[in-house]
Amino acid sequence: MQTLPMSGKVALVTGGSSGIGLAAALAFARQGARVAIASRDAQRGSLALDTVRQAAGCADGAIWIQADVSKAVEAEAMVQATLRAFGRLDYAFNNGGSGGMAGPVQEILEENWDLTIDGYLKSVWLSMKYELFAMLHQGGDEPNAHGKTGMAIVNNASVDGERAFPWDPVYSAAKHGVIGLTKSAAVQYGRTSIRINAICPGWIQTPPVEEMIKADPPVEERLLLHQPIGRLGQPEEVAELVVWLCSDRASLITGASIPVDGGYLAV
Repeated sequence: MQTLPMSGKVALVTGGSSGIGLAAALAFARQGARVAIASRDAQRGSLALDTVRQAAGCADGAIWIQADVSKAVEAEAMVQATLRAFGRLDYAFNNGGSGGMAGPVQEILEENWDLTIDGYLKSVWLSMKYELFAMLHQGGDEPNAHGKTGMAIVNNASVDGERAFPWDPVYSAAKHGVIGLTKSAAVQYGRTSIRINAICPGWIQTPPVEEMIKADPPVEERLLLHQPIGRLGQPEEVAELVVWLCSDRASLITGASIPVDGGYLAV
């Protein structure tokens, strides 16, 4: 039987019960990794778990963990649950996020600022904090060997972390923060065997985007004005980049923020 590239490895995906997160969890499983899916909603989590276990080909190939990763105690418990189930952690995709209401800067309520910064930036920091503890403990502090980097973290930022997004400046601030945190952490841990990168999706056909289009069908045409490729991206297209960045094929890449946006940032 052929050994899959990520056999024996363990991946943790936050926000893994739908959209880009679920696509990434499935992609990791198809590469042979065992997968821990973390999310808040139990019903979606259960459905996602069944789907990923089917992709893995075995019931013990995946677990679901209920976690709000904007809370330190739950982020730490999530990583500990992964270690209890699988004994190690090799890859992490920090994809979970949520925020408060958008609006003009002078009208944003403090509670909505906190919800957005906590949901999209603090959650990435907390997840990374406990993932790094686990990875360093299992040998991630060893020097980076040529072509073999061992462990990897990928953070989900956004094209709006690379440009102005006047429709939701707090979201943009949070995503700028994710990119800054990613680059700084990558340099801080650069001589270890842990690589840290960010991805920057454009408009992707995820459940929230589909709901937005359903509520206001003409919005799709306006979204596509930002995508020279002429269509929305698919979650699977983003997932392919995530898994590649975790693989040894990306052994020289750390501290990068890579668009996957159909040309959005080229306009």
